[in-house]
Amino acid sequence: MDDQQAIKDALSGEEVKTSEVEVSQALKAAGEVQSAMQVQSLPIRAYLDTTVVPILLDGMSQLVKERPANPVEWLGTYLIKNNPQGPTQTMAGGANPNPTAAS
Repeated sequence: MDDQQAIKDALSGEEVKTSEVEVSQALKAAGEVQSAMQVQSLPIRAYLDTTVVPILLDGMSQLVKERPANPVEWLGTYLIKNNPQGPTQTMAGGANPNPTAAS
């Protein structure tokens, strides 16, 4: 009986650890969703200042140091490579960043 109790105690401890990890992950995910919702509800200037301006300024600072032949292409590449949100498959909502360009 002692062995069975030890196994039950060990399993019980693993279940607690697993549920604590799951709770922690769920709370983190909920926080990320809430943060994203808050960013989406910001006024235009605050939204841009929070999401785009910091990386854009970094890119433009590097641009003036490099002075490439095609600055727009260089800056676009810089922004994609240094995206603080990481790579994405498509833009949110499937939006086309250049609606006048042919698909």
